Amino acid sequence: MANNRAAKSGFAAEAQRKINSKYSEELAEECLDWIKVITGEDINTSGDMDNFYEILKDGTLLCKLANHIKPGQVKKINESKMAFKCMENINAFLEAAKQFGVPAQETFQTVDLWERQNLNSVVICLQSLGRKAHNYGMPSIGPKEAEKNVRNFTEEQLRAGQGVISLQYGSNKGATQSGINFGNTRHM
Repeated sequence: MANNRAAKSGFAAEAQRKINSKYSEELAEECLDWIKVITGEDINTSGDMDNFYEILKDGTLLCKLANHIKPGQVKKINESKMAFKCMENINAFLEAAKQFGVPAQETFQTVDLWERQNLNSVVICLQSLGRKAHNYGMPSIGPKEAEKNVRNFTEEQLRAGQGVISLQYGSNKGATQSGINFGNTRHM
C-alpha cells in the first residue's frame, strides 16, 4: 500500500478489491499513451496499476497535461514530493479538468489518486478529458462525443402525433386476469 498506510482488512479490504476490479489496464494504457502524445514526456505507458499510480501520483504530469491542452491553465506546478504539494497539483489538475468541460461526476477525489483508493475514477476522468481535447485542437481519445441534434416540429406535426395510438402502449390480445390470485389461499 502507498503512503505508509496499514493494509486494509475485512470489509474495507473487500470494498477495495471491488473498486480495483473495475480498473481497466487497456483504458489506463490508452490514457498514458494519450498523455505521452500531448505532453511529449517519455513515460512508461504500461496500464498496470502500479505503473499508472507511480507516473501520476505527484500530479506534475497531470498539470503539464492541462497546460499543454491550454497554456497557462495551471499557474504553479509544485515539483516538491511533499504530500501536500503533490495533492495541490492533483487538485489544480481537477480544477482545470472541470474548466475544460469534464462533468463533476466524471472527476475524482484527490485521495483517489494520492492514496491509491480508486484509480478507476482517475482513468474515467482522463478518458472524459480525452474526449474534450479536440475542442482545444488536441488529439482526443475514446468515442467521439455526440453533437446536439435539435428537431423543430410544426404545430400541425405535433397535433398529428397526438392522434396516433402507439404500439408502445401494448396490447393485451384478449388476456384477462381470471385465475390470478395474489398470496396463498388459507389451508384448513
